[in-house]
Parts: sequence; C-alpha cells; structure tokens
Amino acid sequence: MDLSPISKARVNVGTAIGTSICIVVAIAVDSLSFSGMSPDQIRTSLRNDILIPLLLGGFFFHLLLSKMRALAIAQQELQRIASTDSLTSVLNRGAFTMLVEAYLDEARRGRASPEGALLLVDVDHFKTINDTFGHPAGDEALRRIATSIRDAVGQTDLVGRVGGEEFGVFLLGAAQQARATAEKIRLGVNGRHPGAVPEQLSVSVGGVTFNGLFAFGNLLAAADRYLYDAKAAGRNCVVVGSATPLPADRRAATGQSVHPPASQSR
Repeated sequence: MDLSPISKARVNVGTAIGTSICIVVAIAVDSLSFSGMSPDQIRTSLRNDILIPLLLGGFFFHLLLSKMRALAIAQQELQRIASTDSLTSVLNRGAFTMLVEAYLDEARRGRASPEGALLLVDVDHFKTINDTFGHPAGDEALRRIATSIRDAVGQTDLVGRVGGEEFGVFLLGAAQQARATAEKIRLGVNGRHPGAVPEQLSVSVGGVTFNGLFAFGNLLAAADRYLYDAKAAGRNCVVVGSATPLPADRRAATGQSVHPPASQSR
C-alpha cells in the first residue's frame, strides 16, 4: 500500500486511525461515570461516543489530511519544476550536478557503487541550425535529442541539460556499458528528423568511465576533454576514456583528480 504524502491511501488510513483514537478516548472518559448509570444510559453514552467522533472526527481528519496531501503534491510539483529544464524536460544543470555529487558522496561513504560513467553529448553545428532554420527549429531539435538520450539510457541513469546545446548523462554503476550507451545515443539522434530541420541531426559524445573515488568537477573536465576529441575527429562520433585515480597518499595530499589516458575514438 502506498502511504506516501501524496497518496489517497494515506488520507484514508490516517482518517481511520484518527477517528478510532477519538472514539477510544471518548469511551475511556465516559467510562469513569459508568458506575452511576443504568444499562440504557451506558448504551446511549457508548452510542454517542461512537457516532459523534465518526461524524465530526472523521470529517475533520479527512479534511485535514486532504489539505496536507494537496500541499505535498504542490510542493513536489514545485521541486520538479525547479529541477527540470523547461525546454527539454530533463534535469537542469543545477539539479544534475547536485544529484551526481550526491551519488559520488554516497560512493565515498561506501553506500553506493564507486563505478560509473559521465557522458557529455553536444549537438553538432547547433548554431547553424538556429541561424538557418530559426530558434524554434533549434528548440525542437533540442527536444528531439533529449528524447533520444532518455530512450537510450536506463530509468535510474541521470540526464541533464548542462549547457545551451550540451547534455550530461551519468550512468550509475555502468562503466562497462558506457561506450555502447554513448553509441546508442548517437545512432538514436541520427535517426530523428524534426520537421522544422530537414537536415539529419547528429551529436558528438565524450565520456569518462571511472571505478574509484572521484570529484564531479574532475570527471566533468575529463569528459569535456574527450568531447573535444570527438569534435576534432570530425563530429558525429563517440570518444570514451577511463579515469585513473591517484595513489591514496597523493590523493590525501592534493585531492582526487583525473588523469585520462590517450583518447579512444569510434
């Protein structure tokens, strides 16, 4: 049973529990005077102890909990709006960064897998799309590309818009599938042809896999380097490398950093 703050079941269960408590309290208070009452008076008193809380208490608790549910729904919607990019409906940069950093912090505490991947997806020649077909066409292209990215990743993976035409993808505990996922994203975008943009869309993808403890900023810098390599290789391609952690003594002295190996192109 869903008893989350936004569920109707929580309202119904809370109403039943609150009303039951009112009935028990009313009977307990009245029972103190039962010794001087006749059986008929006791039955009448018990009936009132049940009916009055049922009518008044039930209404009060249902109204109160319904208002609390409506407030929880409104708060959840505000949080969703605050964390979502309005154009593409993926996470905005702030929310994406916060969630990735939270995951990496959990990994440092030993409560999450220290393995994963960070991908940066950049739309090829996006300025040309805007200049040639107009900004509405560019907006539609971004929406289509965001949909392609979401279709290519798992439900638990994070997708965010981290720049004007750049998206971030954080694959939780899936370093070995990073290249395949990046290629799936690239091919998915190639297969989309927005009506307002007659030319085929394409993206360049740079990514870094990791298995260890890293800071988000360092992973982002490494992924950005690989993205640059993908663009330099002619765009519409994938370049993914791995992050190598420093030895423990140097990490403690200087802070975790990433030293990417030579680029790998596909």
